[in-house]
Amino acid sequence: QVQVVESGGGLVQAGGSLRLSCAASGSIFSISAMGWYRQAPGKQRELVATITSGGSTNYADSVKGRFTISRDNAKNTVYLQMNSLKPEDTDVYYCKVTVTGRALYHFWGQGTQVTVSS
Repeated sequence: QVQVVESGGGLVQAGGSLRLSCAASGSIFSISAMGWYRQAPGKQRELVATITSGGSTNYADSVKGRFTISRDNAKNTVYLQMNSLKPEDTDVYYCKVTVTGRALYHFWGQGTQVTVSS
């Protein structure tokens, strides 16, 4: 089993910054991708950013140029640096860890609240 724990959410004013962290632990043989998603009440969970083990990144158009995803493979940790935050970035942010075994297995964290005030 794999445990995924996020941290770093909180309340910030528009234009401010936050840094989210996500650490994976447990029975990890090989982590392929790690990523951040967000979800508002009553809406579908949406991709924010992902990063592969090789460092290739992908971002939602709404966050390009403002958010940066990075990872520390030695620590099985992924980060999301969020700058120039907007009220519409307010959501619960979830970390997803994809582990390679006999198949691809996906593990989610419990989520961390990000609130941006105007």
